[in-house]
Amino acid sequence: MEVAVIIPAAGQGTRLGGHRKQFRLLGSRSVLVQTILVFERHPLVDHIIVATPGEAVAPLNEELRNVGITKLRRVIPGGMSRQESVRAALFTVPESVDVVLIHDAVRPFVRMSAVAAVVEAVRQHGAASLAVPVSDTLRRVTEGQFGETIDRDGVYRVQTPQGFRREWVLKAHARAVDEGVEGTDDVGLVQWAGHPVHLVEGDADNVKITTPSDWDRARHFWPVWERVMNEEKTG
Repeated sequence: MEVAVIIPAAGQGTRLGGHRKQFRLLGSRSVLVQTILVFERHPLVDHIIVATPGEAVAPLNEELRNVGITKLRRVIPGGMSRQESVRAALFTVPESVDVVLIHDAVRPFVRMSAVAAVVEAVRQHGAASLAVPVSDTLRRVTEGQFGETIDRDGVYRVQTPQGFRREWVLKAHARAVDEGVEGTDDVGLVQWAGHPVHLVEGDADNVKITTPSDWDRARHFWPVWERVMNEEKTG
């Protein structure tokens, strides 16, 4: 059976400094292309589906072909929300696929070994996601003043890729449409649909580029990351 990766890159909330973050250059290519290349190079991945803003479909499709993305199945116009984009992409997943991974377009620092661990966990448990334990002290704040400390024991920050049996995530999205439910992520939707999601320990380097400081760190870290990826491939 096969593995497909959906990369939702169409949301209106993906801007940084007036520009969509996924199209900013990181190294010699855009953040989105650098992210896609992780899955292009991964031996367990068979198909890549990208949901992008409508006006970017044709140029992105051409760019990915020129870069040599051989696993690209389709570039599609996404929706206004992540959930709409994922749902649209799910309709293009081949029936031969048993595992669907969903990965943030602006999370290029994911290890090949982490992707493999999520795929293995999905095949064993049905659904899985990378996550890392929260290490900072957590406190509630009211009107600018610190309040009670929140126990961080057992609290995790969820990352991507998030992976699911194809039929689980398809049915969860279909039910969400019928009942008008908007989830914060696909883990939440699949849990809401009644399925447990297995934890796969993530890595602190697997950051989502969201803020200007994230972008600065990503640019400085990228040369180091390229060496790490080369070592992982040859190791």
